[in-house]
Amino acid sequence: MSRKKENGCGCAQIPISLILLILGGGYWWFIHLNHFSDITKLLQLTNNEKATVPTNNESTANVPQKPTVPTTTPTTSPKALPSPITPQPSPSPKALPSPITPQPSPSPKASLSPITPQPSPSPQTPWDKKAIRGIYISRYQITNNANEQTIRSRVRYYRTQGFNTIIHGVWGNGCTMYNSEVMQQTFGSKSCPNQFQDKWLDWTIDEAHKQGMQVHAYFEKGIKLDKNSPIFDLAISKKWIVPGVDKTYSGIEHYVLDVEVPEVANLFKNILVEFVKKYPTIDAVQWDDYLGYHAELPGKVDRTAYLTTFMQQAIAQMKKANPKVSFDICHHNPYWAKRYFAADWENWKVDRVFIQAYSEANFKEELTYAEKYAGVAITDKQLDRLEKLIENPKIKSILVFSLAGKPEETAAQIKNFTKTTQ
Repeated sequence: MSRKKENGCGCAQIPISLILLILGGGYWWFIHLNHFSDITKLLQLTNNEKATVPTNNESTANVPQKPTVPTTTPTTSPKALPSPITPQPSPSPKALPSPITPQPSPSPKASLSPITPQPSPSPQTPWDKKAIRGIYISRYQITNNANEQTIRSRVRYYRTQGFNTIIHGVWGNGCTMYNSEVMQQTFGSKSCPNQFQDKWLDWTIDEAHKQGMQVHAYFEKGIKLDKNSPIFDLAISKKWIVPGVDKTYSGIEHYVLDVEVPEVANLFKNILVEFVKKYPTIDAVQWDDYLGYHAELPGKVDRTAYLTTFMQQAIAQMKKANPKVSFDICHHNPYWAKRYFAADWENWKVDRVFIQAYSEANFKEELTYAEKYAGVAITDKQLDRLEKLIENPKIKSILVFSLAGKPEETAAQIKNFTKTTQ
């Protein structure tokens, strides 16, 4: 039998489906051949990025940090915290920045001065605008061992009544209302024979400053004393008293210490220096018209020059010991003071002068001087004059003395008056 002729290489034996699959794959490979390099690059980039990510065991010191916001640029976010590197001073309640438009931090210089009383933040009445709204508190107000809570509450009370200054007695009738080494060394007793707690003045000053107020130490009676003074007998025996009886005020007989006597002059100088050192944050000391010699004393001796020299020296020594403390006086006008009391205070080099206008007979005359100096002092018997004094822009400060010895009631009267005149 003859065999059938075979086809060449045997391709006829390969299925047609396999041939089609091979041809299609080749066509796909040819089309995508140009994209091969791109795929290679993509794989390389992916591998490089993975290499830069630190593992848990690697340091993150070289990882770029989020840049900090400069402290000079205020943030607009209300929740933003102040910079931990450069803290800003706390703003006052009314100076808080708006959560939408932040305000710059207030200047540190805007804080209250420890020396000069500041007016209310937003004065609403002429009374609020007075530089010093002061009330006198007698040295007897801190007797009977008033405790700390009582004293601090009393300071806050005067603040609520509209006063920004307390003028508190610390000396009177020849002795101190605080424990004094000068008194102990000179007289054998450390203070007046009144009951008080040793820290009463510290508490007063501290609370006043917390309330934005000031405390002025009031040296009541100055260089005068009466027979009830604990140093009266010693002063007589040592001839510290000028001859005669001072009857400036009817019903009261005073004896005047002679500052021409070196021991007397040194006593007052040492007391002043000791006081401003013992209470370094006191804002001022104030002496009144008892610092003088009445013209009707026997002998008609002119003691003006001696008193001037003494005051200049005393003030200079006090300032050297504590230059931050203001030395003030509340006295008669310069003409009356010099003419009738040998008090030429214009040459004493005092810091502030408040004109004492307690006398109704001379009120108008004293008032013309009060307009030229730091302010005026009146009593609780003259509150009918308060309205015109408050409305007078030339009267920079008003001090009130309670002749009735009830300063808290006087303060309440003034508070009610200022409320009704707003």
